[in-house]
Amino acid sequence: MEYYTINKFAKIIGVTPQTLRNWDRSGKLHPHHTSSNGYRYYSEDQLNAVTGIQTASKKVIGYCRVSSPRQKDDLERQVENLRTYLYAQGQPFEIIIDVGSGINYKKKGLQDLIRRIESNQAEKVVILYKDRLLRFGFELIETIAAIHGCKIEIVDTTQKSEQQELVEDLVQIITVFSCKLQGKRAHKAKKMIQELVGGDSDDKVGQDTAVAEQQTEN
Repeated sequence: MEYYTINKFAKIIGVTPQTLRNWDRSGKLHPHHTSSNGYRYYSEDQLNAVTGIQTASKKVIGYCRVSSPRQKDDLERQVENLRTYLYAQGQPFEIIIDVGSGINYKKKGLQDLIRRIESNQAEKVVILYKDRLLRFGFELIETIAAIHGCKIEIVDTTQKSEQQELVEDLVQIITVFSCKLQGKRAHKAKKMIQELVGGDSDDKVGQDTAVAEQQTEN
């Protein structure tokens, strides 16, 4: 029979080693045996018993996001593409949809997703593109998920150049904060966006600003 250290056992079942120590003290789950130097070891039978409970309550969760209600068609396309991908995986799933800026951390869908990860209800989170989850802070959510035994899977892993990523990040920041400015300062911010995106038309920049204004109001 195979035995697992506390760290390995915790990682497999999606909890922390401290949780297992707490379970030992409370009587919820004792290790199979403890070595002479105090290390806890768990058996393969215990793993089978625990994962049988854990996997039944965990789900694969798809997450789709757009920045504005005006992007309803884009959101529907995301959901349809993600649903098709998840069906092909052959696992039960559900999809959380969200509307809001990639730098808004208070979106209802995002908060719901984080709560599910932290309560060990998510086996895997699947997103079409990395920036659909968050524009900034993706690695933090990824780390939180890993602590709870949840993997974040990105369907489209096409690499962007550093310059392209930097421009997209700067445009997002300037667009959102320009909505809070008035008069000449707002005009200057709009001009900066035009220069960053390579001289796009006023209409395009105006659309981006309108989207960001909608996000700010929400």
